[in-house]
Order: sequence, then C-alpha cells, then structure tokens
Amino acid sequence: MKKSKIQIRQIGTVHKTSGSSIKKIEIFPEYSEGLDGLKNLNEIEVYYWMHRLKEKDRGILKVHPKGDPVRPLTGVFALRSPKRPNPIGETRVKIHKIEDNRILVKGLDAFDGSPVIDIKHCRE
Repeated sequence: MKKSKIQIRQIGTVHKTSGSSIKKIEIFPEYSEGLDGLKNLNEIEVYYWMHRLKEKDRGILKVHPKGDPVRPLTGVFALRSPKRPNPIGETRVKIHKIEDNRILVKGLDAFDGSPVIDIKHCRE
C-alpha cells in the first residue's frame, strides 16, 4: 500500500482566559464564514493538534493505559493517549459565547496555543 502525504490546515488557535475554565478559540479571518450557524448550537466537537508532543513520541505505538505501569501495554489506537503518530486531540465542549471570530467554550482540554484544525457539531 502506498503512503501519501496529507496537508492539514490550521483554522484557528486556542487561547486560555484569565482565571476561569473558559477557553477562547480564535478562528482565522479567512475561515470565519464557516462559523455561520454555530450560534444555534449548545455543544461542538473541537479538533486540535497536540503541538507539545515531542517528535520521538509520535513513533510510540503501545503505552500503559493512563501511564500506569501495572496495566498491560496497549495499542494507542485503542486508547486516547496523546502519544500517537498523528497527535490529533478532540474534545466535546459547551459553547459559552460567540463574539465575531472568537468562540468561548467550557471543557476544552487543549493547551494554550494549540492549533485548531476543525470544529464539528456534536452527534446526538
């Protein structure tokens, strides 16, 4: 099977807000039109690049679940481990407020500065 290169476009960035559990997702102006209709939703799924993962950790395919060495090594595709070939994170979040090209959300576990690569409505 032939491997192919793919390109993922960053559509925005995660920013922490001072002293709260609310995080701000700033969508780049060229993608802000894609926010149309978002105000009708209460929750969204945010997909982001786990940019703090070291390159060497992208080759790790088995880990101890939750970092507990008592648990047997398990393949990363059976877990939500950040160590994986493509460090894509996903979190279901509650929309707190939308202001222009900024979405304030609660429950996002991405770090400050994480590149946002997609946003989708939640499946019911």
